[in-house]
Amino acid sequence: MLRLSRLTDYAVVVLSQMAGRSGHVMTALDLAEATALPQPTVAKVLKLLARSEVIESRRGTQGGYVLDRAATEVSVAEIISAIDGPVALTACVDEATGDCSVETCCPMRGRWDRLNTAVQTAFESVSLAEILSVESVPNFIDMPPVGGQKSAPAIGDLE
Repeated sequence: MLRLSRLTDYAVVVLSQMAGRSGHVMTALDLAEATALPQPTVAKVLKLLARSEVIESRRGTQGGYVLDRAATEVSVAEIISAIDGPVALTACVDEATGDCSVETCCPMRGRWDRLNTAVQTAFESVSLAEILSVESVPNFIDMPPVGGQKSAPAIGDLE
């Protein structure tokens, strides 16, 4: 199963707040209160995002963090890489840092690279703005059934 870390999910939540106030300096405390996330977690996320230059860190009494570019210019791949490192489906794909004991003689060596590149490309093609947009998420709840399949019975019909 491919699953992003909880910290990456929190990074998107924090960035969503920052995107709503693009260009404004915000502190870890401000963002923790706005997102209901623990302040130490927000601080950790902000440091990782700043280290990878997804956001900018500003020092001083009026310091904090700022998203100084449009959400359309921040890719999901940048966010994932800032928090979890490069996308790597297995320990032996390009850029992965695994220490597999059979890596040199494995018959699958190099076979995952194409799939890993496809996943990386998909993440690069989606911006922060797109995942924050309500319109980009299909409304599966109100969709009619596909192919004439009957919908699930209503709760009252089960009695």
